[in-house]
Amino acid sequence: MRIRKKLIFLHTVFSLVLAGILGLAMRPAIREVVRLAEAHEARLVLSQLLASGEPSPIPFAPGVLVSRGDAAAVNLTPGEVGAVRLAGDGIINLDALTEVAKGGARVAAMDSRTGEYVVVEATLAEARSAVRRLYILVTVALLAVYALVAAALELFVLPEHVYGPIRRLLDADRAVQEGHRDRELIPESALPADELGEIMRSRNRSILTIRRQERDLEAALRQLEEVAADLKKKNHLLETARRNLADAGRLASLGMMSAGLAHELNTPLAVLKGLVEKLNSGGGTNGGGGGGHQVTPVEAALMLRVVGRLETLSESLLDFARARHPVTRPSSLAPIVEESWTLVRLDRGRGSGEVRFTNLVSPGLLAECDPDRIGQVLVNLLRNAVDAMADAPAVTSPAIEVAATAIERDGRSWIMLTITDNGPGIHPDVLSRLFEPFVSTNLDSHGTGLGLAVAEGIAREHGGLLLARNRTSAHGAVFEFILPAAAEGASDTRAKSVPRESATPLLAGTLGPTEQAHG
Repeated sequence: MRIRKKLIFLHTVFSLVLAGILGLAMRPAIREVVRLAEAHEARLVLSQLLASGEPSPIPFAPGVLVSRGDAAAVNLTPGEVGAVRLAGDGIINLDALTEVAKGGARVAAMDSRTGEYVVVEATLAEARSAVRRLYILVTVALLAVYALVAAALELFVLPEHVYGPIRRLLDADRAVQEGHRDRELIPESALPADELGEIMRSRNRSILTIRRQERDLEAALRQLEEVAADLKKKNHLLETARRNLADAGRLASLGMMSAGLAHELNTPLAVLKGLVEKLNSGGGTNGGGGGGHQVTPVEAALMLRVVGRLETLSESLLDFARARHPVTRPSSLAPIVEESWTLVRLDRGRGSGEVRFTNLVSPGLLAECDPDRIGQVLVNLLRNAVDAMADAPAVTSPAIEVAATAIERDGRSWIMLTITDNGPGIHPDVLSRLFEPFVSTNLDSHGTGLGLAVAEGIAREHGGLLLARNRTSAHGAVFEFILPAAAEGASDTRAKSVPRESATPLLAGTLGPTEQAHG
C-alpha cells in the first residue's frame, strides 16, 4: 500500500505538470491565432471604410472601433504617422510597429480623398472566449486521458505485475521469520517474467542455500557431539588408566622401598642380633656372677652406632613420606648456602673442612621459598659432594663451588643454583634414576638412599626443579637447583603458605642443555 500511495502521488504531480506544460506550449499559438483574427477583422473594416468613402464613423460589429482625424485625434505617434505616409494608400498594422501587447489589433491608413488618418481597433471578445474554452477543453481532455491511463494501471496492470509479487515476497519473508518452512519459498508458477521475478528467484535460491548449509551444520554438530562424547569416554578411560598406573607406580615404589628398607635394616639388625645372642648366652647378664658374657666398650659403641643408624633411617623415611606445604617468603639465598655449608662441615668433621668451598651467590638474589626446606636440599647436595670426593682417593684437592644466576623461562623469572664438585662424578647406571628412593652408592656407609629423593620432592613442592649431570670438561658432578625468583622490588616479608597443587613446576624440556641431565 505504501507503493500505491507513492504512485498515486506521482500520477497527480505528473498530471499537474503536464497540464502546466501544455498551457505554456499552447498559449503563444492561441494568442497568435486570436491576434491574426482580430487584425484580419480590423483590415476588413478599414478596407470597407476606404472603399465606401464615408466621412464619418459607421457602426460595425461589437468590439470594432473606428477613429478619423489628424494624428493627434487618432493617437498616432510620429513613427506611426511616418509609416502611414510612407505606405500611401496601403494599410499599416500598428501593433507590428509599436510591438506593444494590447487588447486588440490596430490598423491605420490615410484617406486620400479627405487627407485624414483612419484607425480601426478590433477586439473579438467571442473569439477570445472560444479560445479559452478550447484551451480548457484540451487540458481537461488530456487530464482525463491520463487519469484513464493511471486508473487502468492501478486496476489492471500494477496489481497483477507489481503489487501481487511484492505481497507474495513479503508473505514468504514473514514465513521465514515465523519458522514456517512450507511457505518460505515462492512457487515457480507465481514468479513473473520480469525483474521482480528475477529477484524472487534469487531469493528462493538463497533460502535453499541457507537451508542446505543449516543441514550441513547440524550434521557437523552431531558429529562433533559424537566426537566429544567419544573423547569424554576416552578421557575417562585415560584417567582410569592413569590412576591405575599411579597405583601401580605406588605399589612398585612401595616394593622398591620395602626391598631397600630390608636391605638397609639388614646390616644393623644383624649386628644387634649377634650382640643380643651374646648377651643371651650368659643368662641375660652383662656383669659379674653367673658366668655370663660381658659387652666390651667397643661392642657397646657399636650398638650405639647401630641404634643411631636406625634412627637416621627412620628420620629419612619420615622426611620422604612427609607431605607438608612449604611456607614461602622472599629470601636471600647467600646466607642459606653459608648456613648449609656450616652444617655439613660440622656433620662431616674434618673431612669437609679440607674441601675448598666457593660461594658465588649474590646477597641481592631473592627466591620465593621456604628457607628451612631449601637449606635441607642444600645440605643433602653438599653432603653428597663431600662424601663423593672423600671416597675417591684420586681427588687430591677437593673443591665445591656454589653459583647462582637469574634466568627467564616461560615468561617467568627463576634463580638457578649450581653446585659443582671435582669428584669422580655420577655413575651412568645411577644417573638416570638418581632421584628415586634408595638409589645410592653409599647405602652401607653414610647414605640412606633417600636424601636426593627428599630434595627432589622439596624442589617440586616449590614449583622448581632439581637436575643432575656430569661435568663435560673435567671430572665431577653438577647439580642444578631451580627456584622461582621473588617479585621485583620484594624484600623479606611475612611468610605465606603455598599449596602443593598451586606450585607451577618448571618443565625440564625448557632448560636446553640440562634437559638430558636427568636421564
